[in-house]
Amino acid sequence: MENLVIIGSGPAGLTSALYSSRAMLSPVLVSGTIMGGQLTQTSDIENYPGFPEPLSGFDLMMNFQKQAEKFGTRIKNSQVKTLELKNGGPHKVLLDGGEQIECRSLIIATGASPRWLGLEAEKRLLGKGVSACATCDGAFFRNMPVIVVGGGDTAMEEASFLTRFAETVTVVHRRDKLRASKIMADRAMKNPKIKFVWDSEVSDILGSEQVEGVKIKNLKSGAEHEFPCKGYFAALGHLPNTEIARGKLELDELGYIKIKAGSSYTSIEGVFAAGDCADHVYRQAITAAGMGCRAAIDAERWLESVHS
Repeated sequence: MENLVIIGSGPAGLTSALYSSRAMLSPVLVSGTIMGGQLTQTSDIENYPGFPEPLSGFDLMMNFQKQAEKFGTRIKNSQVKTLELKNGGPHKVLLDGGEQIECRSLIIATGASPRWLGLEAEKRLLGKGVSACATCDGAFFRNMPVIVVGGGDTAMEEASFLTRFAETVTVVHRRDKLRASKIMADRAMKNPKIKFVWDSEVSDILGSEQVEGVKIKNLKSGAEHEFPCKGYFAALGHLPNTEIARGKLELDELGYIKIKAGSSYTSIEGVFAAGDCADHVYRQAITAAGMGCRAAIDAERWLESVHS
């Protein structure tokens, strides 16, 4: 019987592991598909405190991992197939290789995934001008033209933020009007740096080593034209990686794990959540790490109150 199992190896999961291992809980961390999570695919990070020079997301997450392992975290490079949760525990975690782990407490830190159009170039040029986070990457596009794909609140937030840096921001939307709330749409429409291409979609991203432009297809006429730009931002929203929790924990209407205000407690006693799987507002490495810290402390105190 394990004291604690942590699912997910991004900033939230590995911070949970660091804090709980230093608290002598000897946690087991199940890494998921990518050790280090989404951040490992980010080329340069400039906004993580304590690192005045840019560093790669891969290097940052490897440091997270080394620090957690230094204090006794045990890592299993596997995926969770299913969960059996019991109020107050114990809980069962079944891995894709068939192994089953029983634990007194559980932290779910499985993150979220950005929605993409599905273009091959989105993968090929990710981190080379392709992004799904203006807050993370906007500063790299000072005085450059950029494209934002989408028409909802997320797209308007991203476009408005990017005007702080970019020369121009062009929003490409499949319809002839925005899906965003009126206040967000009005704000974007009144911004002189934001332009709109209606009834259109990005059919390809141009460039071999860096984004050099996009192909835009008009959905009514079928006509295509090339549009030069240096940045491509997918602003189509995110999908929380919470399939394993569906039907077992209380989720909100978007599929994010519900946590009690000011804590990491979920709807099941002894199960905690941290990071982007429970946060659709901030979605930053630093906020995920903070939530991971909170989950570890909550789990430690809960274990002490129940099993001491």
